[in-house]
Amino acid sequence: MLPGVGVFGTGRTVRALVPLLQKEGFPVQAVWGRTQEEAECLANELDIPFSTSQSDDVLLHPEVHLVCILTPPPYTRQIAVKALGIGKNVISEQAATLTDACKMVTAARYYPQLMSIMSNALRFLPAFVLMKRLLGEGYCGTLQVCEARVYGGSLLSQSYGWAWEELMGGGGLHTVGSCIIDLLSHLTGGRAVRVHGMLRTFVRQGSTGGGIRSVTADDYACFQLLMGGGVVCSVTLNFNLPGADLHEVMLVGSSGRLVARGTELYGQQNGTHGEKILLSGCESGAGPSVTGLNAMVTQLRLSFQAQEDRRSWARHPVSMAATFEDGLYVQTVVDAIKRSNRTGEWEAVEVRTQDIDPNHNHRTPPN
Repeated sequence: MLPGVGVFGTGRTVRALVPLLQKEGFPVQAVWGRTQEEAECLANELDIPFSTSQSDDVLLHPEVHLVCILTPPPYTRQIAVKALGIGKNVISEQAATLTDACKMVTAARYYPQLMSIMSNALRFLPAFVLMKRLLGEGYCGTLQVCEARVYGGSLLSQSYGWAWEELMGGGGLHTVGSCIIDLLSHLTGGRAVRVHGMLRTFVRQGSTGGGIRSVTADDYACFQLLMGGGVVCSVTLNFNLPGADLHEVMLVGSSGRLVARGTELYGQQNGTHGEKILLSGCESGAGPSVTGLNAMVTQLRLSFQAQEDRRSWARHPVSMAATFEDGLYVQTVVDAIKRSNRTGEWEAVEVRTQDIDPNHNHRTPPN
């Protein structure tokens, strides 16, 4: 018995996710948009029976038991915390700030029986699933270096919005870099202890119907992560590149290397000539994000389908998903990279989970 789904957001990811959910048998019951017009337009396009611009209308919908939060970052924490508080399972995008991420972890710890996972579908991409398995089998020997490159077109929409503003969670580091930071932690099994980074905004103005607006969000980011255990990670994000997007992650060890290019995986071990293709790309031609999303939705179905109660779920099928705790780590790294950009120095990464009290929002106030 699959749960009814309520979706928050009307962007490209929602347009990719909803058909995948429907294909797997999830009844998508409701959609939220920032305006009623946006919500109605998407509902008509994707055959969703209920649309609204009021978040409580989705959260309190009697047929919604799984909430997918794919909104601009400033909305994420409020919806996630409220959803968990009324007994809904939650899949969420990255929060806007470190404070928001902490509050999401607090809620998740207080309701451990509910699903609370991040929506980074790259963890489910078959190329990365195989890459992690081969790493565990010693394909590369002792892991030494990780390199990631993501190149693409402009992140800015035609109209002014949150994506233009660094303080609202806009920019390549937050929207794309956070997924790469999480992926590298997942693949290596380690976390960054120190970071060094540089951010730039090359497109500083965007034209809108209301005139010229300044852009504060980064469209170029280059940063290094020193992981526990000594693994060095180097990441370059450039969103000023015309033409086809590029998405590449390479892991180099003492006896070989693995390279994921798009949805394909290549490998080469010491003493061999040339790379060997280990996994071909998907036949549909979809990119890494959509392909990973498709695999993630399949695992979600496996998690829910054997349960008698639509609110219950099995942990094993989605065990590789990022938790809210992982989201807090990622936000801590993002903040440290921003500090490094300002200071020009290596900055320490300190995830202060010990300061989070799961009962903080549920105590009776003193008289």
